Amino acid sequence: MTPTPASPPEAEAPEIIIITGIAGAGRETAAHALEDIGWYVVYNIAPQLIRRLYDLQASTSGRDTRFAVVTDPRSGPFFGELPEIIRQLKKQELDVRLVFLDASEDVLVRRFDSVRRPHPLQGEEGVIEGLRREADQLEPLRRMADVVIDTSNLNVHQLAIRMRETFGTNEDRTVTVNLLSFGFKYGVPIEADQMADVRFLPNPYWVPELREKRGVDKEVSDFVLNAPNAREFVDKYVDALLPVLRGYSEENKQFATVAIGCTGGKHRSVAVSEEVAAQLRRLGHSVRVRHRDLGRE
Repeated sequence: MTPTPASPPEAEAPEIIIITGIAGAGRETAAHALEDIGWYVVYNIAPQLIRRLYDLQASTSGRDTRFAVVTDPRSGPFFGELPEIIRQLKKQELDVRLVFLDASEDVLVRRFDSVRRPHPLQGEEGVIEGLRREADQLEPLRRMADVVIDTSNLNVHQLAIRMRETFGTNEDRTVTVNLLSFGFKYGVPIEADQMADVRFLPNPYWVPELREKRGVDKEVSDFVLNAPNAREFVDKYVDALLPVLRGYSEENKQFATVAIGCTGGKHRSVAVSEEVAAQLRRLGHSVRVRHRDLGRE
């Protein structure tokens, strides 16, 4: 019997997230969090434009574009059509999720008071009247939302973390490490979050056959990493970085710059940076390496 050919895996539906909710509850913070993990976000648009803008973005970036929009009652009479537009989009083989941001009335009043701005729907009345008018208008969307986030007890960092945990991939949830080798004689990098000095290791500069080579060359790398204390330093430095990176992730810091320096940025810092990067990658971290001063000698 001729085996039946396996069916190709079903393609995942393109993702669209629609963010709405009460003014002051964190709509833009939620949107910024999606931008930070690679979503294409459009702010404050009429619901009727969602599909058109998605198609325009997909035509340049591909149908796997992660696309998000922020829409709210500031769209005026167009906004009332959002529930029906969402139903239509869900029938069009799109993975559409509605995110509703909410908060308690007293928290929202304090937030408006702190920024000294009126509620967009309050008119000649006070903030509370504007909030209640908006809440009534948004109640149907709150009931149909796929995700409701109450931000009453969340600060901006905690809300961003919630969005990343809900809509991010495993890669989105890890801190990207920018490993930067440098030479102290050219100045300390001001962008560094963490810094290590490897001038305690023997300098290949004083070995004639290694002087003109670089830390990315195997002969230099072997010389540096096989020196006394080198392997122990690298292993323990990576161990010391792991709780720091976990803490950065918990505090919604998605990029960390780790600088490793030697005298000229040519041999020791380069070799050690490459080894630290290799170990972090084996542990599942996303790592970028840049040798700032390589070639300046």
